[in-house]
Amino acid sequence: MNPTALMVMLLSLAIGTTMTLMSHHWLLAWIGLEINTLAIIPLMTKTPHPRAIEAATKYFLTQASASALILFSSTMNAWKTGEWSITLLSDPYTITLSMAIMMKLGLAPLHFWLPEVIQGIPLSTGLILSTWQKIAPMTLLLQVSHLINLNLLITVGLLSILIGGWGGINQTQLRKIMAFSSIGHLGWMVLILKFNPQLTLFNFILYIMMTAAMFLSLMLMSSTKVSEISSSWP
Repeated sequence: MNPTALMVMLLSLAIGTTMTLMSHHWLLAWIGLEINTLAIIPLMTKTPHPRAIEAATKYFLTQASASALILFSSTMNAWKTGEWSITLLSDPYTITLSMAIMMKLGLAPLHFWLPEVIQGIPLSTGLILSTWQKIAPMTLLLQVSHLINLNLLITVGLLSILIGGWGGINQTQLRKIMAFSSIGHLGWMVLILKFNPQLTLFNFILYIMMTAAMFLSLMLMSSTKVSEISSSWP
């Protein structure tokens, strides 16, 4: 990829996440999420391979669906309450919004896209998708956590933990193992979100550090399969 284009994409990723982090308005937060989504797609397809194109298409469709749900729910909420504030949600739209954010994060049962997308993209883009791209939706989830139904959070958390654990058992592809690991980690975060948001934030920071270290190690060894790890070191 052209260095200038790469710089523009990375800058757009930074702007999109920062916009969502600093926003108290649903529309601005939604715009930040959309900038993030559109900025990472060229990075996914920087190696023109059919699997990369397929992964980028799946990612775009799922993220667009989640974004449409967020926009619809926040608009209906603003119509009902007269406020666009992120922390002011009325009950009927909280579930739709939280499920849309969970879909963006790749939490079960809306996790179907994550393993396939990470498997089809380069390790460097997988690193961004597993770490940086989780920051904006997780921030929104933390902000509305006190309004989300406890049973919903526990159900999604337990499902994600189970699927994250079972899904990675028979995998030979390291990128898919990392995807299921991400689902499992996020499941634990969602499970404790209602009880201790500060602990969730601490867990999220640790997750980003561990995942980044793992992806950087795999990039250093140029390993994508479990069998390649044993022969990576001299």
